[in-house]
Amino acid sequence: MPKRPYRPKPRRPGRKLVGLDLGERRVGVAVSDDTGVIASPDRIIDLRHGSLHDIAAVVAEVGASGIVVGLPKGMRGDEGHQARVVRAQAAELEQLVAVPIIFWDERLTSAIADRALEQSGRRARDRRGERDAIAAAVMLQSYLDANPKTSD
Repeated sequence: MPKRPYRPKPRRPGRKLVGLDLGERRVGVAVSDDTGVIASPDRIIDLRHGSLHDIAAVVAEVGASGIVVGLPKGMRGDEGHQARVVRAQAAELEQLVAVPIIFWDERLTSAIADRALEQSGRRARDRRGERDAIAAAVMLQSYLDANPKTSD
């Protein structure tokens, strides 16, 4: 029986997501691939020199259909002061974008990012700041894995 030629499936719209690790000074940004399967660190936005408008610009630039915001929770799942700060930032961001914002548990993402950076062998000074983007990618990947795309 002859092999059928390979035909890629059409791109599924609505799966490109931006993941955010919101902080008071820096925001780690991650972006998923067009199929919504793999998350990658993208950039850091320094809020001392930028604003939530810069995040909205990234969302538009990559053509994201949604934003996944890491919600810091305690090990018991409780929300404290930092979670309230993140929810307030997300409420401000919601006024600047036309895509839905989803909150996702970010417990241990910074620890995972730290471990990955330590294993990279680079000096701590050289990897400063990357942590937030990597943490955003870890959090976004967790969301993507827990919410796989459905077939068309």
